[in-house]
Amino acid sequence: MLSIFQIIMLILDIIWFFIIAHVIMSWLINFQVLNLHQQLVAQIWHMLNRLLEPVYSQIRRFIPPISGIDLAPLIALIAVYALRIILMNNIAAFY
Repeated sequence: MLSIFQIIMLILDIIWFFIIAHVIMSWLINFQVLNLHQQLVAQIWHMLNRLLEPVYSQIRRFIPPISGIDLAPLIALIAVYALRIILMNNIAAFY
């Protein structure tokens, strides 16, 4: 059972990394540091959008963008971190 716990934690870590990468890329694209006309940048950007947009759209149904600021990535990060806390506090159930 401990291996299931570790796999779940690994998946949550990967999701955390994808959200952080998406946020940083969006900033770099908006400040024109990265250019979507570059093939590699565009491929990574579209992959991250395809992975995360379903999650963000569910969050945006409850919390729409406020004054042009999209809080969906922040809420998603908080949710992933909260899941990690819940799992860590209940690790005894995996033994």
